[in-house]
Amino acid sequence: MRETLSRMEEELQEIIQRWKWVSWILVAAGLILGSRLWYLQIIHGENLRKYSEINRLKETKIQAPRGLIFDRNNNILVDNLLGLELTITPQYINDLKKTAKKISSIIQIAPQHIIEKVQLGEKKHGPFRPVVIKKHLSLNEVARLKLLQWDYTGVDIQEAIIRHYPLKENGAHLFGYLSEIAKDQISEFNRKYGNRFHFQPGDLIGQSGLESVWEYELRGEDGFSFVEVDVHNRKSISNIAGLWSFKPKEPIPGRNLTLTIDKNLQEKTYSSFFRNDKMGSRYGSAIVMKKNGEILAWVSYPSYDPNIFSIGLSTSSWMKLAHNPTKPLRNRPIQDHYPPGSIFKPIVALAALQEEVITTDTLIESPKELVFGRRTYHDYRKTGHGSINLTTAIERSANVFFYKLGINLSIDTIAKYARFFNLGEKTNIKMEGEVTGFIPDSKWKIKHLGEAWQPGENLVHAIGQGFILVTPLQMAVVYNTIATSGEIVQPFIVKKITDINNQEIKTFQPKVVKNIKKQVSAQHFETIRKALKQVVHGREGTAKWWKVKGIEIAGKTGTAQVISLSKENIHEKCKKRPLEQRHHGWFVAMAPADNPEITVSVLTEHSCSGASGSAPIVRDIIHSYFENKKSIQHTSASNKDR
Repeated sequence: MRETLSRMEEELQEIIQRWKWVSWILVAAGLILGSRLWYLQIIHGENLRKYSEINRLKETKIQAPRGLIFDRNNNILVDNLLGLELTITPQYINDLKKTAKKISSIIQIAPQHIIEKVQLGEKKHGPFRPVVIKKHLSLNEVARLKLLQWDYTGVDIQEAIIRHYPLKENGAHLFGYLSEIAKDQISEFNRKYGNRFHFQPGDLIGQSGLESVWEYELRGEDGFSFVEVDVHNRKSISNIAGLWSFKPKEPIPGRNLTLTIDKNLQEKTYSSFFRNDKMGSRYGSAIVMKKNGEILAWVSYPSYDPNIFSIGLSTSSWMKLAHNPTKPLRNRPIQDHYPPGSIFKPIVALAALQEEVITTDTLIESPKELVFGRRTYHDYRKTGHGSINLTTAIERSANVFFYKLGINLSIDTIAKYARFFNLGEKTNIKMEGEVTGFIPDSKWKIKHLGEAWQPGENLVHAIGQGFILVTPLQMAVVYNTIATSGEIVQPFIVKKITDINNQEIKTFQPKVVKNIKKQVSAQHFETIRKALKQVVHGREGTAKWWKVKGIEIAGKTGTAQVISLSKENIHEKCKKRPLEQRHHGWFVAMAPADNPEITVSVLTEHSCSGASGSAPIVRDIIHSYFENKKSIQHTSASNKDR
């Protein structure tokens, strides 16, 4: 019995000893746990509470409206529309194939295309962000989709701001378009605009034209709101985001641009390319510029409708547009350069006058052809022109007359005078993609072609052929410089920037970037202007058919050859050749001739001549400008009488 009690006592002592160790362990664990809870709740409680709230709340971006674009008379050129779009949020979809098949019949988009869009959106942006399936929903589509929402979670209809271009194809190259930011653009744009914006996948940015160049001004600052989600990252039925410390932010609209463009003249300029004559529609470009450098109209045709980018452009549609042989995406006034042909002759004439190679009274025999070296250089006129002076040579566009000037003027002298007018350089208009054109000289040929300049090459360059290349905008600046007797102005498009309350933030003034009155005398400029006036109003002027009643015009037609012609086919009718072998046609003009207000530069591709291809367009533009001006003056006078 004693042994039993002794054994029990020993066991009890052992249990007590063990319990002490367990107690110490429990106390230590309690202290550690308590310390940790104190540390988390007291020291970091506020931060952890915020983290908890963040896990319960999902931030939803609210798109800011882009700034609007107005013409000089406050007519809207680029607008924002409120539309409805169909979205699918991947995380809510139970059966994507079934959902896609169901909505396909309503929105007329193939189920597979819907599936691919959702999968791509989830891969790029995660399951929570809604994927836009279709924009610009019709009322019928909205009604049918609303009924569908009861049975298919994740299908939603949301409001969206849609960029709208009321002029459609007209002015597309000027205004540009929006599309989703590319992956490789995100870091670039954040570096460029990081002080104001933070770009993310899915953001829409300007990809061309004014939309791109003025992104910083036009882009608004996005706002955001919060949505409460459950543990599965799904939207909660009760939304108590407002009870937390997270406050939504209202979006800030972008700034507005007021352009120098005249909407009425822009529309007339564009419509002038679609003529009811034998030639029909023309391909090419037109620039209308005021004397101070303000651009009144900017047309490039063929064109595209920038609205198709706003509603979403499929890859196949983009490829079709990008590989269209007519190149509708090219901004022809500045991105393409051409041989100037005879519109270059006034520069050669100024060089000849200033260098005293000729005077206004000098008569030069101008037959139908000129043999120089081993080559025969032809005039377009089979009978030639006889003995003529400079004014008549410009009026008739006599090639042989200018061949002979080219013989007496070296290519370096011709290049020098061309560069006086800033040819071979960008005009530095605030638009992307501008090319420089090209003015050759003897040093260039030796350096790049390894050949000496040949005397015979002076002849073709004296009539604007050979290596010379210019843009339509450059030639508008050149002829405006002739109009101002030597002042080269900076062409510009934006007049002012305003905020949402129409308060001016910045205005832009005309600027003279160079004055060449010391290089070329005012008297010689006046001589050329009188000669250019004869082109339209002279008895044998090459544009005599395209007068405007009551307005005198001074200008020059030009034919730019796209292929070399042999002696046998030099006088062959251009329109009988394949389209790609037909000459380009130029007409650059100023009006009124004696005191010019505007300069118009038009190039029509493969139109055979400036007289038939481009002069009718210029005539219509000038007529429209002065009719509109007369109407405005009449309205102002009537209001004053009241």
